Amino acid sequence: MENVGQSLEELLLAAQRQDCLTVGIYESAELMIVDPDSVVLCVLATDEEDEDDIALQIHFTLIQAFFWDNDIDLLRVSGLGRLAQVLGEPSTANSNANKPRDLHCILVRSPEDAGKWPALKEVRSYCQESRRRNQWAPFVALQDR
Repeated sequence: MENVGQSLEELLLAAQRQDCLTVGIYESAELMIVDPDSVVLCVLATDEEDEDDIALQIHFTLIQAFFWDNDIDLLRVSGLGRLAQVLGEPSTANSNANKPRDLHCILVRSPEDAGKWPALKEVRSYCQESRRRNQWAPFVALQDR
């Protein structure tokens, strides 16, 4: 699972460099209306403090159902702090920084050169293997470094 977490981080960085990331629940919903065929992976991220957020859990339930119905890989992760580090998000402690993006939902869109993204292949393989084991929402815990 540690390798999958590292591959996910590599994938997110590669997608960000090629402008193939959509970050945020509402931004993701807009993309799914306009171009759902471009999405190859959905990352839903939470931490312990998000478990009691009913609105977020409802969003996640609806998002998961949509992606399962459309056979798009989905990965649940914990470690919003690590996601922020990987994506270069401003620290919430710095009041002068730009407002951080909503990292609860991240979509990876298919790049033109997807064959050059070995991390995508590994993450998708992990998701597909998890589904074969009836784990419909595979999970990865990202660790701060």
